[in-house]
Amino acid sequence: MVKFDPERYSYPSRRNVVYGRHGMACTSVPLGAQIGVDVMKAGGNAVDAAVAMAAAMPLLEPTGNGLGSDCFALVWIEKEKKLYGLNASGVAPMALSAGQVRELGFEEMPKEGWIPTMVPGAPAGWAELNRRFGTKSLGELFAPAISYAREGVPVTVNVAKQWRQDMLRIAKAMERSPAPHRYWWERFTKDGRSYEAGDLFCWEEYAQTMEELAATGCESYYRGAIMEKIVAFSQQTGGYFAREDFENYRPLWVEPITTDYKGYTVCEIPPNGHGLTVLMALNILRGLELPPEKEDAETYHKIVEAIKLAFADTKTYVADPRYMKTKVEDMLSERYAAQRRALIGDKALEPKAGDPSCGGTIYLCTADPEGNMVSFIQSNYTTFGAGVAIPGTGISLQNRGANFSLDERSDNCQAGGKRSYHTIIPGFLLKDGEAAGPFGVMGAFMQPQGHVLVAVNTIDYHMNPQDCLDAPRIQWIGGKKIQLEDGVPAHIARELQEMGHEVEVISDPIDMGRGEIIWRTENGLLMGATEPRCDGTVAAW
Repeated sequence: MVKFDPERYSYPSRRNVVYGRHGMACTSVPLGAQIGVDVMKAGGNAVDAAVAMAAAMPLLEPTGNGLGSDCFALVWIEKEKKLYGLNASGVAPMALSAGQVRELGFEEMPKEGWIPTMVPGAPAGWAELNRRFGTKSLGELFAPAISYAREGVPVTVNVAKQWRQDMLRIAKAMERSPAPHRYWWERFTKDGRSYEAGDLFCWEEYAQTMEELAATGCESYYRGAIMEKIVAFSQQTGGYFAREDFENYRPLWVEPITTDYKGYTVCEIPPNGHGLTVLMALNILRGLELPPEKEDAETYHKIVEAIKLAFADTKTYVADPRYMKTKVEDMLSERYAAQRRALIGDKALEPKAGDPSCGGTIYLCTADPEGNMVSFIQSNYTTFGAGVAIPGTGISLQNRGANFSLDERSDNCQAGGKRSYHTIIPGFLLKDGEAAGPFGVMGAFMQPQGHVLVAVNTIDYHMNPQDCLDAPRIQWIGGKKIQLEDGVPAHIARELQEMGHEVEVISDPIDMGRGEIIWRTENGLLMGATEPRCDGTVAAW
């Protein structure tokens, strides 16, 4: 047999954009994209393809999502010329409060165990997308996931890296509190070792759960046998879930929020997600003159300053919309954008929130022959999430509650039945009321920054979608601290330091966002691109 290291790549590699005529599917694992195109070839639409891909991704990339994830979607329906938004983020258990968390000795929300787990929204989101826009049964759409769970899927290179890294976090959590984490450890390790690239990952329980979800329209997860298993394990091992937390849960259809950026309409999901950060940053950038060349220190400086100012506001004000005191329209107003824009000079800012009042994640996108398109994102939050898996089900739980505040004065303070501030955001671009296409960049707090970079690279610098994703990235990580990928020219890093930025150059791009794009061309073809930072591919038809 040929011997090699699947994680060693000595030479640069280049990807080209991919064209398709009828349909296209993109995601971070090649098998996922193939599922989407196969569904469309069999007569399904873009929504069917997205649901089938989403149902398989917890198996294909368990380091980014699970059957206990949340999801959001933007759905373009061509015949209506309308973009729909779905918020399938979960809610905190009613039995848990911020006061209880503080009494347990925490100064901030933990990331492991039962405290940060919330009622997962993803299965309900799949069912709702299928009910409203799907053309095939859930049994047909879940069939690829069921087959792969039984036959096994090969672990991909970047998934293996994240698997190895996150095992260390959950091992420490197990030492502190074994009961909630023991089954996760049994299921996601091989005798205490992580799965490596090329290993085969099988999960019979996952297949059985998917069969029950298909047979019940996902109702069993919230009002049936699967819910009973989740609640029972929670109660046996120190968790907070009750039947009512699941029985009362429903995903929400929401109106996308938008801004105009130099002739294009950039669309995002409204709070509790932080797509608002993208739009606020673009509003600030809209009134700034960017240098003619992207690789210029001034370009990086202005982009990161706009992102910092937008983040300072959204981290302060974004919460479950039922609890937000600050209006989204005020945060998106040109008056407020001008006020924030005026703060940007030639030196790095220490970002602070203003007063806008007038008084591991996976991403996938699909496009079908009828012109329908889907931008879809699904996430655990921290790689494997809470490190809690439910015995006998194939369900591993997200830790989205870690994004709650414990400050009672905060709109985002933890409370039962509440949605937390959420980092996952699907994006969509329109031009003159027509769909240009879906895009997304996964990766926690890199996501809105990645969206801004996609918009600027595409609209200001006219990059094709692959070049747009290949371009070296900058990430603001707090205060005046920024990270640059090592592809950024050295003189730019030096000039940014002279501007007052605290610069760290990084060689491992895994935390710099991983995205996909599908644009529709003027002659009606589809053009797709996917990240060099993940194992993704574009499947075209």
